[in-house]
Amino acid sequence: MRYPLFIISFFLIVSFQSVFSQSVQEAKAFHEKLNKEFKDRETSPLKEKDRKNFKQLAVFEVDSNYIISAAFKRTPYEKPFFMPTTTERKSMYVKYGEVSFTLEGKKIVLEVYQNQRLKTQKKYEDYLFIPFNDLTNGVSTYGGGRYLDLKIPKGNRMMLDFNQAYNPYCAYNETYSCPIPPEQNFIELEMEAGVKSFRKNSK
Repeated sequence: MRYPLFIISFFLIVSFQSVFSQSVQEAKAFHEKLNKEFKDRETSPLKEKDRKNFKQLAVFEVDSNYIISAAFKRTPYEKPFFMPTTTERKSMYVKYGEVSFTLEGKKIVLEVYQNQRLKTQKKYEDYLFIPFNDLTNGVSTYGGGRYLDLKIPKGNRMMLDFNQAYNPYCAYNETYSCPIPPEQNFIELEMEAGVKSFRKNSK
């Protein structure tokens, strides 16, 4: 049976709205999870004096415009490399692929990486990572950039939720070693989504 175009369009719209609604809830749950981790002495990256006064992280209002279905391109045969960090310690990564999308009229391409040590662990065998910078760095967000955690997609699309962008631990404590986002992952936009810069008196 062939369905009229308007019926197909209706179901597509409903489907996308359902996905975005679920993603919004996931972003809020992600922020709540971070707050719990930061309050817990066993999991918090905060210095003890900061943890005692910690209430919650400052975040942008969850915005569905930053929930993006991006095209994913696998880049096999890439050579592993040591990604620079904020300390002398370096972690080995490999470029796993690229994601591309259009936001505010700009075509954006970001490189996606896989940690070579973590992939040997069952828990992280499908873990991918996008470190990025944007025009909010040093203003409303951490100057050293932010991260997005992802999973290996089953097809050629990848859902990116910048509402779940978070700060590296070195934004809270300089003793941590954090990967520095590469120049090619600079977004020439103000990505007003996700975790903001840390304020020690955040409430």
